[in-house]
Amino acid sequence: MLSRDFLRKNLDQMPRLLRGRAYDPGALERWGALDAERRALMTSAEGKRSERNAVSAEVGKKRKAGQDADAEQERSRSLGEEIAALEARLAAIDGELEESEKALPNVPHESVPDGDDEKGNVVVKVQGTPRAFAFEPKAHWDLGPALGILDFERAAKITGSRFTVLSGAASLLNRALIQLMMDLHTREHGYTELLPPFVVNSASLFGTGQLPKFEQDLFRLAGTDWFLAPTAEVPVTNMHRDEILAEEILPLSYCAYTPCFRAEAGAAGRDTRGLIRQHQFDKVELVKFVRPEDSPGQLERLTRDAETVLERLELPYRRVLLCRGDMGFSSAKTYDLEVWLPGQAAYREISSCSSFEAFQARRAAIRFRRSAPGGKGKNEFLHTLNGSGLAVGRTLVAILENFQESDGSVTVPEALRPYCGGLASIRPPGAS
Repeated sequence: MLSRDFLRKNLDQMPRLLRGRAYDPGALERWGALDAERRALMTSAEGKRSERNAVSAEVGKKRKAGQDADAEQERSRSLGEEIAALEARLAAIDGELEESEKALPNVPHESVPDGDDEKGNVVVKVQGTPRAFAFEPKAHWDLGPALGILDFERAAKITGSRFTVLSGAASLLNRALIQLMMDLHTREHGYTELLPPFVVNSASLFGTGQLPKFEQDLFRLAGTDWFLAPTAEVPVTNMHRDEILAEEILPLSYCAYTPCFRAEAGAAGRDTRGLIRQHQFDKVELVKFVRPEDSPGQLERLTRDAETVLERLELPYRRVLLCRGDMGFSSAKTYDLEVWLPGQAAYREISSCSSFEAFQARRAAIRFRRSAPGGKGKNEFLHTLNGSGLAVGRTLVAILENFQESDGSVTVPEALRPYCGGLASIRPPGAS
């Protein structure tokens, strides 16, 4: 969330600061009116408390002098009732203010470009040259079934649409990709490996910003406060919810593999074929907890860590800086990594790497204590960052489409072969 002090100081500037972002402008007006009422009530309540203290003192004096103090006692009682009513209204206003604050998106970093949708995004880097095929490349939804390794029909029978059975080489490559990514990030990039729960509670989802606004995109376990995790960002970020960390241990860098579960209610009709947008998918997530002054550089580093996976697999990609209107609710700045898919003749997102600044930390109450003599440093909200390192299913898609051959086979990238028993090629059933 945005801090109340920030909103108060910048209320007139908020329409400019949130330009391009999806929010209710009327909510800001209501927030301003409620905050003004709150401050007036606090002034009134403080005045009445002072008056009651003075009246109580007068009661004491009169009683000590043997004088009648009934009128003062009645005034003290009346003031107590008025103060109680003011405090009740203040509590109600605090609740209304908090609800308004929960619905406001993060303020974008000053380096984020203007724009209302993906058309306003800026390509900042292109790596690798898309392969020139001597034949018409196929999309993975044709390649996979022909190779006998992707089964969409049986998955639909088992569960429904947007699920897939991976078999044989696809299952092997999926597992190998997870291992490659985890080894790279832990052994070379310095991340600590975690295996968190795949089920999270509502407090965790509030902390990272999925609740209350995006509940429709989540799978909830009936009759409980538990949800299937939409991404490892949720359990890993909430590892330190309600904690105060020592400055000396920052930055903290974690990576975690988890299956992810999303209802995709907000993406109806999009990417209905293949593995691009599934209800269940695998992902390796990178999460960082950093000092505020370090977060710009740490975002560049995290993004570079994710890019390294694509380069090891020799997949062409580009880095895209998202504009204001295309960023996630909690993000202050986001880079998307988009991999080239020849079967679709397009770049498609394979990772989003974001800095949330203090937005998630404030929701999840994650602070750090500044180093100071005597251990009496100031407590501050730290900054959180995360990114896919990478989305495993989409990486499998990219391998199938980029490394396909004219005979219908798929060459396995060199970097992946040690993780899949030396397998060099996936061939159609019956091929020699």
